[in-house]
Amino acid sequence: MLEGITVLDLASVGPAARASRWLADYGADVVKIAPVPNRGGVLIDPPFHSYGGHRGMRRMLVDLKSDAGREAFLRVARGADVLIESFRPGVVDTLGIGYGALAAANPGIVYCSTSGYGQDGPHAQYAGHDLNYLAVGGFLATSHPRDDGGPPVPGATVADSAGGGMHAVIAILAALVNRASTGAGAYLDVAAADGVLALMSLAVDEYLATGIVPGPRHGLLTGRYACYDVYRCADDAWVAVAAIEPRFYANLCRALDCERWIDHQTDDDAQPEIRADFAAAFANKTRDQWSDLLAPADTCVSPVLTVPEVVEHPQFVARGAFVEATHATHGRFRQTGAVLAGQSRPPGVVGLPDTSQTDTDVLLRDAGYTGEDITRLRNDGAVA
Repeated sequence: MLEGITVLDLASVGPAARASRWLADYGADVVKIAPVPNRGGVLIDPPFHSYGGHRGMRRMLVDLKSDAGREAFLRVARGADVLIESFRPGVVDTLGIGYGALAAANPGIVYCSTSGYGQDGPHAQYAGHDLNYLAVGGFLATSHPRDDGGPPVPGATVADSAGGGMHAVIAILAALVNRASTGAGAYLDVAAADGVLALMSLAVDEYLATGIVPGPRHGLLTGRYACYDVYRCADDAWVAVAAIEPRFYANLCRALDCERWIDHQTDDDAQPEIRADFAAAFANKTRDQWSDLLAPADTCVSPVLTVPEVVEHPQFVARGAFVEATHATHGRFRQTGAVLAGQSRPPGVVGLPDTSQTDTDVLLRDAGYTGEDITRLRNDGAVA
């Protein structure tokens, strides 16, 4: 879907790196821009488990602190459609590669700055990571607490992936659609904390409209009722129950021999008893026995799977969620494929890039540099 779109990615981790991964799987030509070793940073080979993050991408090493390196980067950027960066606010302008400089060289560029808290505001310069953004966006305070009463540490990087990465992809695609009709580029200020706020809009809007403070088990989708909860089974594994609609709830009650609770789905006074009866029922069979019985029976019940179980789950396998990949150093192994709707899913084994190699020469030639120019840039340490 994004064939012909070139993305320059200045980020190595976090929301920007997630965004470039998904854009590449949509067919964009993503170029990872990294510092020249010992010229602004030591080149770190990505960990083995993250090689999927570089799948289908090209790579260029450049010293953005040197005049020649910066000029080489700007010349390459003239042919790009999108730039993604994740420096602290203001750093790109100090380096001379901010939106103003890029737009002067390429007026149609879609320039996406990703950060934790945004490019302005009193917390713009604060350092942070996924857990911090979930904290300030209200996500942690509305999640079911740990045994000690404190907020949980989530098992997925929701802020980096959805609040930041998917946020960036949505904004970039919208800007590209606008450019197609107007010819105008765009500057996008993507903050992971803003993305978490968007994810929390149901709870936030309820508070703003009513003054009621949402918290754990406050509403239907945060576990107020027994029909939306997790239960331990006979083998100490768990099932997730999300029988929201009355007919699904009634089916569940009948299957658990709890018919007496069918007319009390949202009766607050009855919830402790309903939970106790549900818990006692689920304790009589293993997780997989209950899943096999209830999942096909319109009850909205599913097993709580471990990661090893996820990668063998027949639904994901049938939909081609995992691919075989091969790497020059680490050989052949499986990894998550292009699973989002509309992403490119090439058949066969996926070849992963050798991160010890770069595409710098090809990119510079495409930008108009001669072989002699490139040799000089290399000798000067401006590129590698």
